[in-house]
Amino acid sequence: DVLDPERLIQCPLVKHHRIRARRFPYHLVKCKESNPEIAKKLATCPFNARHLVPQADLSDHIMKCNDKAFMEQDVVSRFCEPPQEQLNNGSTWQAPPCDEDWETELLEGSESTFVW
Repeated sequence: DVLDPERLIQCPLVKHHRIRARRFPYHLVKCKESNPEIAKKLATCPFNARHLVPQADLSDHIMKCNDKAFMEQDVVSRFCEPPQEQLNNGSTWQAPPCDEDWETELLEGSESTFVW
């Protein structure tokens, strides 16, 4: 939790586990390994992997999930940006012509020595 990393969160696998928000993702991994039978009955939210809900409640959770709004905003902003091909092909800028002639400069300056 960005707002309060010390806030205690209840583990969705073992209800008497209370974990600090900053340690919660690590706890979920360990607790899933320690409790595989309980973990099988839970589904992971597609918007936030920290949300574990009973499989029967997943569709209801998806409809109400607060993190869904962040995902939708990201999708909309990406949809509104022009495609990368348009960015690459749409530019008409050209480099100015080069008026350097290294061959001539080399012949003209052959007597001078290079000083670092």
